[in-house]
Amino acid sequence: MTGEFSTEWLSLREPADAAARSTDLAGLVRPAGGEIVIRDLGCGTGSLARWLAPRLPGPQRWVLQDRDPALLAYAAAHLPTAAADGSPVTAGTAQGDVTELTAADLTGVSLVTCSALLDLFTADEVTALAEACAAAGVPALFTLSVTGEVTFDPPHPLDAEVRAAFNEHQRRETGGRRLLGPEAVGAAAQAFATAGVTVTTRESPWSLGPDTPALLAEWLRGWVAAAAEQRPELRLDGYLADRLAAIEAGTLHATVGHQDLYARKD
Repeated sequence: MTGEFSTEWLSLREPADAAARSTDLAGLVRPAGGEIVIRDLGCGTGSLARWLAPRLPGPQRWVLQDRDPALLAYAAAHLPTAAADGSPVTAGTAQGDVTELTAADLTGVSLVTCSALLDLFTADEVTALAEACAAAGVPALFTLSVTGEVTFDPPHPLDAEVRAAFNEHQRRETGGRRLLGPEAVGAAAQAFATAGVTVTTRESPWSLGPDTPALLAEWLRGWVAAAAEQRPELRLDGYLADRLAAIEAGTLHATVGHQDLYARKD
């Protein structure tokens, strides 16, 4: 599989991400007058900015944050140039660890965003992020956090075991950090609520099938590889071969669960 955060993988998934994100929650974003400053955490190639910037009115300045300088350069170079009303959109970059964000970093920021990121946080890191946003009085739009729900049509006898093993892998401990995985949205919602912030969530599943064979196959390889790493005794080579054959035949559909979250102090 291409790297989890490679330009190739992020570009391959971008159309499915765009189709899945909640336009309902995006519609709740109510920018104040003047320039809107949006801090995009773990921006990757900038796909969220390409999706959201044309939906928001008014001049915008995006602060794109990521650890990877190559991804930052790509995102800044491929940002939309106009907002919903034709106002200019500009970008700056900030290289660094998004888990270390503080309320002071959000001075002058109008909105904090991220996509497909929260599941890589720990419970303490999500709590700190929610508290930073609440302390700074900055709303947050967090999209495409995995929920652990995956269904296939047609089903396979091993689907449930592979799904459980993958979800265990998502909750793994790595580098002394216990990742939230599928519990990320629930943890974030609780942290914001504890900080006195109103939270709204929406389902934002991927719907993959014969019209997205390359993405479905690449996602499936990564999904099965993570499950096999977590539980080698499952011996999933045959399962993967069966599923890839179904993709090639155009008979496999998959629904991959995600949730979006919008948090704002009223």
